[in-house]
Amino acid sequence: MAPKDILLALVVIGVWGMNFVVILVGLDEVPPMLLGALRFTLVAFPAVLFVKRPAIPWRWLIAYGGTISLGQFALLFYAMANGMPAGLASLVLQSQAFFSLLFAALFLGEQIKPVHLAGLMVAAGGLATIGYGGDGTMTMLGLGLTLAASAMWALGNIVTKKIGRVNLIGLIIWGNLVPPLPFLALSLWLEGPTQIIEALRHVGSNTLFSLVYLAFVATLLGYGLWSRLLQRYPTSMVAPFSLLVPVVGLSSAVWLLDEQLTLMQWAGAGLVMLGLGLNVFGLRLWNLLSNKDKCVMKG
Repeated sequence: MAPKDILLALVVIGVWGMNFVVILVGLDEVPPMLLGALRFTLVAFPAVLFVKRPAIPWRWLIAYGGTISLGQFALLFYAMANGMPAGLASLVLQSQAFFSLLFAALFLGEQIKPVHLAGLMVAAGGLATIGYGGDGTMTMLGLGLTLAASAMWALGNIVTKKIGRVNLIGLIIWGNLVPPLPFLALSLWLEGPTQIIEALRHVGSNTLFSLVYLAFVATLLGYGLWSRLLQRYPTSMVAPFSLLVPVVGLSSAVWLLDEQLTLMQWAGAGLVMLGLGLNVFGLRLWNLLSNKDKCVMKG
């Protein structure tokens, strides 16, 4: 990978890692479902007026927007508004890699390799350690909702795979026409008109910063650069960079929000990262060792 593209990948990782701190900044002044409605309205408009719609049926756009945008972020925002720390959210959300494996096996007939199953078990142990080793600042509701958000992200990955090769920026923008109205309906139901009006009347600079960051930096810039890298390089070369997202997320939460993890939670985070590493690199390492053994036997 060219040095310029490595730098772009690191920019994306930094942007996405900081995303979780910025979400909490927005949630200080705006309730979670309203924050989602505002975010995805800004993502879709006015960009939808200038970007061509992908040549796919509307049902696929609805499926994409309903899973990877509405489902994922409705659950994530609600989790973070109900006791899920930003740093741990950035880590737990990466379990989408394992949900993607399970859903690919279920819906696409793909086989799960033993090394992937090992990574899944290690990461599951890490999540259990995080859940039981807390000091009370993280709620089980927040953890459960974040896991559900990661499952919705994984379903979105399966939808994207079924859609096939399209302009990813067009897919993101047009797919994000789906979330605003359902988010607004959820806000009216869960938060009520009074809270919505009060939040909109007292929008401050922190909220505006959060919305601009989430819509334009994390979504349009982040996914735009990521899709460019995926188009230029093999997925196996680009995907490992995503392992750095929780590193940035955890460190930025400690630095900017003074979030503290217990010793058991740090151990659980290490297990999750080890499981993710097995998922990304394990098959390649297994094949390398197998080929080495074959060469030794032939020699």
